[in-house]
Amino acid sequence: MSKLVTIYGGSGFVGRYIARRMAKEGWRVRVAVRRPNEAMHVKPYGVVGQVEPILCNVRDDASVAGAMLGADAVVNCVGVLNELGKNTFDAVHAEGAGRIARIAAEQGIDTMVHVSAIGADADGASDYAKTKAAGEAAVLEHMPGAMILRPSIVFGPEDQFFNRFAGMTRFGPVLPIAGGDTRFQPVYVDDVAKAAVKGILGQAEGGIYELGGPEVKDFRALMTQMLEVIHRRRLVLSLPWFAARIMAGVFDMIQFVSFQLISNGMLTRDQVRSLQNDNVVAADARGFADLGIKPVSMASVLPDYLWKFRPSGQYDAIKDSAKNLRA
Repeated sequence: MSKLVTIYGGSGFVGRYIARRMAKEGWRVRVAVRRPNEAMHVKPYGVVGQVEPILCNVRDDASVAGAMLGADAVVNCVGVLNELGKNTFDAVHAEGAGRIARIAAEQGIDTMVHVSAIGADADGASDYAKTKAAGEAAVLEHMPGAMILRPSIVFGPEDQFFNRFAGMTRFGPVLPIAGGDTRFQPVYVDDVAKAAVKGILGQAEGGIYELGGPEVKDFRALMTQMLEVIHRRRLVLSLPWFAARIMAGVFDMIQFVSFQLISNGMLTRDQVRSLQNDNVVAADARGFADLGIKPVSMASVLPDYLWKFRPSGQYDAIKDSAKNLRA
């Protein structure tokens, strides 16, 4: 019988790419998610029955244990950018990650890949960074041979970065951002998946790997590149930190007074704290080169999915060509 991998959060942005690649490797893939009915898009990644979404809550021991029963490897891709209800940073990033690692060790599973983030730091300025670091520590406590992946900001067709800001350009001539000088090293989502597969298949040793693409750019430059791709002219306005904190506080307050019925998907105060630090691979960190992976550039991928934000969508290039026709 083919081997089985359980991927917690396997229907999410990064998880779905890992699931697809593991299915291509011939493994059975169990996708553990809170809402299996919303994860049916993973089933066509393999043959009938090869990829199956199942119900799981990483805050519950029995649920986590049931999801990995009989598995040969586990992957944790669960993460949140904004705290909602019981899904706090601590409950998901720290306790959830530790729970998965502890139960995997109890079940005798010796292969684990944990997706964390660049900037994970026990002494970090944001709760996001602190809980990511706590999660890494908990994983290594129970699974010392685990592979931990720390990607910079991840881009791809389903991302919440370029898609979000490209969508904002439809509503006015100004594109406001916080932390225009903060540097990022965007990494393509499928390159992160390739790294995870190396760990699952035992083709790379455990430990921490920081994953960044071939380019380092500040926030303002990333927005400029995005605008070039979507053929729009907008003023990229980098807000002063005090203004960003005020704006984030308003968004957080709206979420609070609405009893979280309105989620803050724009900017939180914790994100403002995160944005005050660069998000790039450390000079002495292991990364793609150590895994034998050559990361792809943004220029080779962004046009493939951002075209829908162009003024005329898929017909934008045709309209440009038509302007050159002579009567």
